[in-house]
Amino acid sequence: MFAAAQDVLLGMAVPSSCGRVTAQQLLHPLGWEPGRRLDIQPPQGMLVVGSAHDGRHQIGSRGELPLPAPARRMCGIEPGWPVLLAALVIHDLLVVHPASTVIGVLADLHTRLAGAGHAR
Repeated sequence: MFAAAQDVLLGMAVPSSCGRVTAQQLLHPLGWEPGRRLDIQPPQGMLVVGSAHDGRHQIGSRGELPLPAPARRMCGIEPGWPVLLAALVIHDLLVVHPASTVIGVLADLHTRLAGAGHAR
């Protein structure tokens, strides 16, 4: 099942050297304030962040989202490289996609488009 476009909010961010990203434009619609506890899981090359009362991580005092080093390594997220953030508001989730994944999806799309004779 796919979400409707209005159910997904997108943003871009660049992780700092310590692995934090500023994502206030997406945290606000989720209702996530500084201090909110989070659970962060790295399935299938992305990070899935959810609100959790007993979460090991929390939103920083200035609204920074922590991306733990082991999870970043598992997903290929590098400091200084952009990530695509997708807020799934009705599911109370934020998904972090590394640049390499986004580039791969777009490259496949563009290759299929060019193969169909739509681009020259």
